[in-house]
Amino acid sequence: MKMSVAHPTSAPPSAVPTRRRALAPLEPVRTQSQWLLGIGFFIVFFAVWSFFTLGGYVSPTFLASPVTMAQEAILLFTEFNFSHDIAMTIWRVLAGFVLAALLAVPLGIAMGAHKGIEAFLEPFVSFCRYLPASAFIPLLILWAGIGELQKVLVIFIGSVFQIVLMVAVCVGAARRDLVEAAYTLGATPSGIVKRVLIPGAAPEIAEILRLVLGWAWTYVIVAELIGSSSGIGHMITDSQALLNTGQIIFGIIVIGLIGLVSDFAFKALNRRLFAWSSL
Repeated sequence: MKMSVAHPTSAPPSAVPTRRRALAPLEPVRTQSQWLLGIGFFIVFFAVWSFFTLGGYVSPTFLASPVTMAQEAILLFTEFNFSHDIAMTIWRVLAGFVLAALLAVPLGIAMGAHKGIEAFLEPFVSFCRYLPASAFIPLLILWAGIGELQKVLVIFIGSVFQIVLMVAVCVGAARRDLVEAAYTLGATPSGIVKRVLIPGAAPEIAEILRLVLGWAWTYVIVAELIGSSSGIGHMITDSQALLNTGQIIFGIIVIGLIGLVSDFAFKALNRRLFAWSSL
């Protein structure tokens, strides 16, 4: 008689619990952990900054301490109307960026959808994309003076060519099978653009605008460094002449905070408008 030996049954692979590792590649992080890690970096940053400045390792002439910066920040708001400078800088960024987006997004869609338009415009757009916006400031001062238009145009020039080319690449990368399926169903060329290319590229176009908005903040500071009587860049220039590193650092931090808030707002708006794209 042949006796059968019972073997322990092993659980199917799907039933074996997987152990998550915090530092594993592409492992997602919980929202709460993301906030804690992000805030933790700033805590470490300010701790190191305080150690070197308050400990006397760095001269206040070259780098003010967080305490000195806070005192200068209060002085800016109470005696120098810094809130007006912040409002002027925000207005210039939004004006130049919105004008650039209104022109660049339709032009980029046209380039991405129609290869003839792309062949005609792409060399010029690529050429202009490598030109620094600051190089146009002397010409813009001659053409538009040193008023608001000159500063808005610096942001416009710095943003428009980037948006055009990135949108064109995004739209041109549409899936060919969707286009062919739309033609099979009787769609016209204009219908392909309106019903296939634009809806498919809309989430990525919104992400492109979010990224370029961050670049626009660098252009506005450059524009305000020359011939400006208001704005965060103007304040930084005046503080540099007085060797007031506390005000300079605070101006830089304000720019970063405004940019961070606008970035979070853009992300929230994109998730609300294109919730289906993250599924």
